[in-house]
Amino acid sequence: MSGRFSVDILEPPRFPPWDMSTVAMEATSVGAQLRPVGVIRSALKSRGDAPRQGSEGAPDAWVEVHPWAAEALKGLVAGDEILLITWLHEARRDVLQVHPRSDTSNPLTGVFATRSPDRPNPLGLHPVFVRAIEGDRLRVGPIEAIDGTPVVDIKPVLK
Repeated sequence: MSGRFSVDILEPPRFPPWDMSTVAMEATSVGAQLRPVGVIRSALKSRGDAPRQGSEGAPDAWVEVHPWAAEALKGLVAGDEILLITWLHEARRDVLQVHPRSDTSNPLTGVFATRSPDRPNPLGLHPVFVRAIEGDRLRVGPIEAIDGTPVVDIKPVLK
């Protein structure tokens, strides 16, 4: 049975708004909602400023965790390796194939076989280290996410 699957990016309660969009795709009649838990504050201001991967010279950045989610930071300490899951808000969602690393000598490849930010559901996965914790802010790095990128989840890296 065909229906609509929707993912709504919700603005968190009691926090200044930023540019977020409601998104939808064809699938089943199930829906989902994502509520960002924070936002990236970085010296990287545009996609052109960002390296392709965090390990390619990316700077540290701050994650400002929204007040309603701050209690979820309990147990994190400086030195922890975490996985930030972000919503790549400037990504193109209509792109299904790319030349890997934007090199036209590479053959067109499906985005599911690449790390391109342009994809149907632009979730970013960023393994980073916690450098410092100041109240409801985490200094993390290295990270290639640009300033204003919504953070939808934070998970520990288990070894």
